[in-house]
Amino acid sequence: MLQSLGALGAGGLVGAAAGIKNPSDQYIAFLKTRSVQDALIQRFDLKQRYEQKYLDSTRKVLEKNTTVSSGKENIITLQVDDKDPKMAADMANGYMEELSNLLNRLAVTEAQQRRLFFEKQLAETKTKLNAAEKALTSSGVSIAALNANPAIALEGPARLRAQATAQEVKIASMRSYLTENAPEVRQALSELAALRAQLNKAEKAQTSGSSPTGSDDYINKYREYKYQETLLDLFTRQFELAKVDESREGAIIQIVDAAQIPERKSKPKRSIIAIGSTLVGFLLILLFAFVRNNINSAKQDPEKSAKIDRLRNGTRKAFFI
Repeated sequence: MLQSLGALGAGGLVGAAAGIKNPSDQYIAFLKTRSVQDALIQRFDLKQRYEQKYLDSTRKVLEKNTTVSSGKENIITLQVDDKDPKMAADMANGYMEELSNLLNRLAVTEAQQRRLFFEKQLAETKTKLNAAEKALTSSGVSIAALNANPAIALEGPARLRAQATAQEVKIASMRSYLTENAPEVRQALSELAALRAQLNKAEKAQTSGSSPTGSDDYINKYREYKYQETLLDLFTRQFELAKVDESREGAIIQIVDAAQIPERKSKPKRSIIAIGSTLVGFLLILLFAFVRNNINSAKQDPEKSAKIDRLRNGTRKAFFI
């Protein structure tokens, strides 16, 4: 029953992606998280480079110098501005490395979620199996217990318990992408209720049956041991399947073009500087021509000429005395 969980991946992934207009928006949001920014600040010592006292102000400067965008092709473009061209390229590549590290810690895709889920189940089942094995060993083995054939006692209740547990795991996986009223979830809940009813019936039948003296304790511990052993085998298979599915998905973020050391400055634009310098020079020339024309006109007037001479003498005294 646990093996049927492998087919749940496609539905979960489609359901999760249905509400996202642009999948790249999620990864752009990851790039702007504090975890990625703090990793870059520490990696490149940006607090000292940006001459900032606090980490929060350093993040604001880093965010101001970083531009992240995405087009219709879901290709993310990241640009980092810095006075040093090599530092700008290193920081841009560092963004992608830190994003990959962050995604490795998160369960983003359905396969990753299943892998993380079964990894936890494996760890818990191993602990329970070790405890059941110790309990079985400490119970001792008697002739009456061996004559009772614990394997036969295990065949009914333990098998039903394993099936019920497998059904519970299946329902937990389905609830990650389906609502409680979905037909698939309701059918799975009905199957789980039927399995639990069969399990209760088998346990009552076993309790009412006769067993050799002293064998009950051993049979119960043997049944628990085989139950945990069966679950460990099932969870191990599902964990390996989840890892295979995760590897088939490939890298979540693939670098198309790595950042290279820029050959030209991105800003300020040389063309804007040239146009601005030309306009300023033209205005200065006009201003100079206007002032010179007024001065020449004033020299023809004796009164204005005397004022200009006094102004010129006062200016010389102010600068040279």
